[in-house]
Amino acid sequence: MKENKTKQTNENVEWFLSSIEEDQKREDCQHLLDIMQEITQQPPKMWGTSIVGFGEYHYKYKTGREGDWFLTGFAPRKQALTLYLMCDLSHDGLDFEGLGKYKKGKGCLYIKRLSDVNLNVLKRIIKDSIKIIEEKYS
Repeated sequence: MKENKTKQTNENVEWFLSSIEEDQKREDCQHLLDIMQEITQQPPKMWGTSIVGFGEYHYKYKTGREGDWFLTGFAPRKQALTLYLMCDLSHDGLDFEGLGKYKKGKGCLYIKRLSDVNLNVLKRIIKDSIKIIEEKYS
C-alpha cells in the first residue's frame, strides 16, 4: 500500500512562519495559526515542508488505504492561502454562505487574504469540518 508523502516533521513552525517573505501573508498565517490552535486546542506541527497542521487522526478508506493526517491546517502558497479542512468540501454539513471571497477544491479552501473573508464564518466552517472528521473516524 502506498504511503502518504506528507508526514508530520519536527521542523519549527515559528521559524517556518517567520520565513514567509510577504508581510500580509505572514500576518495572515500567524492569525490562522491562532484561530486553528484556539479551535483545536492542539499545538501547531509542521507536515512536510510547508503545511502547518493541528491535531491528528487515523483514516482508513474502503480501498484499504490508511494513514495519519491532521484535523485542520494551512499552507502559504504563491497564489493563495490554502486551508486544509477535510476530504470532501461538498459535504452537507459545511455551509460556506457569507464566507466572502474564496475558491474551493475537493478538500481545500483557497483564500487570497484573510481580509477577504468573514472570520466568524471561517471559524464555524473549521469547527464543522473537524466535527465531521471526528464523527467519521472515531
